[in-house]
Amino acid sequence: MDEISAAQIEALHAQLLELVEQLQATLDSTRDAARPVELDQTTMGRVSRIDAIQQQKMIEASRRNQTVRLRQARAALARIADDEYGDCLKCDEPIGTARLTARPESPFCVACQGRAEKTR
Repeated sequence: MDEISAAQIEALHAQLLELVEQLQATLDSTRDAARPVELDQTTMGRVSRIDAIQQQKMIEASRRNQTVRLRQARAALARIADDEYGDCLKCDEPIGTARLTARPESPFCVACQGRAEKTR
């Protein structure tokens, strides 16, 4: 894997800051939509209730994913501050600039991420 340069880290830092801001804004704006669905059976048909519940479940799943990414992005910012950014947290090998450019919050290299996903 290739080492990441100081200029690349600076660009990724800016990208992470923007990602944190976007994720937080999205989480804030979807907070109300994730609340339990009030089902008034006198005004909603059965299909409408099922649709409302399904939509709520999708929003909840999306919010969980966004919360994980937000946590990872903040952790990546902390690793930048500690001068530890860019190395896999499992194997200590460089994560690689292509992966970090695509997902700057990535804590693992492709190989370790793949192994972690297989064990789920």
